[in-house]
Amino acid sequence: MMKAIPVQEAVGRVLFHDITRIAPGEFKGRAFKKGHVIKEEDVHKLLSLGKDNVYVMDMPSGFVHENDAAMRIAQSAAGHGIKLTEPVEGKVKMVAAVEGLLKVNVEAINRINTMEQIVLATLHSNRQVKAEDSVAGTRIIPLFIEEMKISKVEEICAEMNPVIEIKPFNPFKVGLITTGNEIYYGRIEDKFGPVVRAKFASMGSEVIRQTLVPDKVEMTVKAIHDLRDEGADMIILTGGMSVDPDDRTPAGIRAAGADVVTYGSPTFPGAMFMLAYLGEIPVVGLPGCAMYHKATIFELIIPRILAGERITRSDIVTLGHGGFCEGCPECRYPNCSFGKG
Repeated sequence: MMKAIPVQEAVGRVLFHDITRIAPGEFKGRAFKKGHVIKEEDVHKLLSLGKDNVYVMDMPSGFVHENDAAMRIAQSAAGHGIKLTEPVEGKVKMVAAVEGLLKVNVEAINRINTMEQIVLATLHSNRQVKAEDSVAGTRIIPLFIEEMKISKVEEICAEMNPVIEIKPFNPFKVGLITTGNEIYYGRIEDKFGPVVRAKFASMGSEVIRQTLVPDKVEMTVKAIHDLRDEGADMIILTGGMSVDPDDRTPAGIRAAGADVVTYGSPTFPGAMFMLAYLGEIPVVGLPGCAMYHKATIFELIIPRILAGERITRSDIVTLGHGGFCEGCPECRYPNCSFGKG
């Protein structure tokens, strides 16, 4: 498989060994990596390195080079909102082309990684990402791999498409209801509203109106219905989410006719969370922790709603594994285990 041939005849062939470049006082390192496919523009550089001849490999019949294999895997797995890097040392990265919610078909990833000599790794699914964030990478382990294995990966991806995608956030019109006698009667300043506005603005949505109501169920119901009639795509309620007798927000959401998905979430912080649907409109009761913690149930669920998902009870239940925040002195979410089962 290995033989020495003149550099001028080596275009399109595969290097069998690394080639080093040494520039005294400037650089010493690898100029060409084993497995590199020699291009026309490489000939002059190889000659300048004193390589009149190079050792190359003949591609075995029925095999694919590592660069081509990684690119084919990445192209098959990448869905909407994903762009690919050029192969570097046999690895191709998948990069977010837009801001949004990363969705990973975990079953497909597991099936692909079950195949020997193939590696495909991703960030956790349901993670909010920004444009240009790297979200996945793939490569094969050997320099060459059987064509049939790459074809099998492509079949899996076609069957379970999309394997990796970015779902962009929809620009929601958000109605905000702040409950509590202490705020309604001006005894204390509302500090939750600005936080909610900033969180939604960071994902391309806007709070169209904020309404203050006292701890009265009938006034909460009216505020919910008014925001629905004004065209709100989502309604957020802050305050009064505990089980204290005078905390009436959950009762107000129910009395408004909304179908409750959950009151309570297996997440800390964020246990006193409520999600319901008034027709197609999500109605969310936010616990107080969302005001002062960087990462709470808000960060785990609201981006999914903005990406067009309808959240089910099962979605909430699965948050328990990974739903306990470590309370790090300096929050590093989402680069942590919170919310990742």
